[in-house]
Amino acid sequence: METSTGGTVATARAAEVLLEFGRSASALGVSEIARSTGLSKAVTHRILTTFVECGLLLYDTATRRYLLGPAAATLGARAIDVSPLRRAAQDALLDLQRATGETATVSARVPGGRVYLDQVESDREIKMTVELGRRFDLHTGSSGRIILAFLPLQQQEDVLAQPLGRLTSTTIIEPDLLRDTLREAREHGVCRSVGERQEGAGSIAAPVFGADGTVVGSVSVCGPAYRMTPEACTAYEGTLKDAASRISRNLGYPADVPSTAAVE
Repeated sequence: METSTGGTVATARAAEVLLEFGRSASALGVSEIARSTGLSKAVTHRILTTFVECGLLLYDTATRRYLLGPAAATLGARAIDVSPLRRAAQDALLDLQRATGETATVSARVPGGRVYLDQVESDREIKMTVELGRRFDLHTGSSGRIILAFLPLQQQEDVLAQPLGRLTSTTIIEPDLLRDTLREAREHGVCRSVGERQEGAGSIAAPVFGADGTVVGSVSVCGPAYRMTPEACTAYEGTLKDAASRISRNLGYPADVPSTAAVE
């Protein structure tokens, strides 16, 4: 049976199961995967067994849980390495880190969220680093929320209609409050975050656009919250926006193509 995207139902189910591991930082069991995907335990178990056989997953007999295997790690590393966005951002990230002294990152929009593609770490003794390749929801932190802010309005509402998870005590999960922050981010072209994705961290992010004006990712400056003060973020804004514009131009985004920002 064909799906609306042209693939088979079996392939779509298998992909859905595998993508669950990109959303979790820990090993997963059959029951929780079945619950998240809506598949039966029997179907889920068959898919997991196949992935274990080809090295995409590993099975821990002690915990009876599954985790990503070496083949998945190889694919993930290769995907990051060949990413056009990562390549377009490399020089800009180096310059951004040197200008601010803090860690500079670039994120890509992916189905259901975004992932960090690359970072240039601060050379300070106390610094922030990020986990490359792990998927984060768009409502958590500045790098995700600035992407969300520049999506078409209906796509924003689709995200806000889903259950919004909390990563820290300050993660914003109230839809109306998120709408306010998205509106502010669109108006200023940047988004700030303090401890919303990671306790003790602060960041400011700007959107990156592709050749057709679609938001494809974000670039950010992040550091310990005590250094990422409102005053510091204000001082970094211009440099950050310049870096985002530079990366967008490298991706083919022309000045005369409007971004697909949400329309009020």
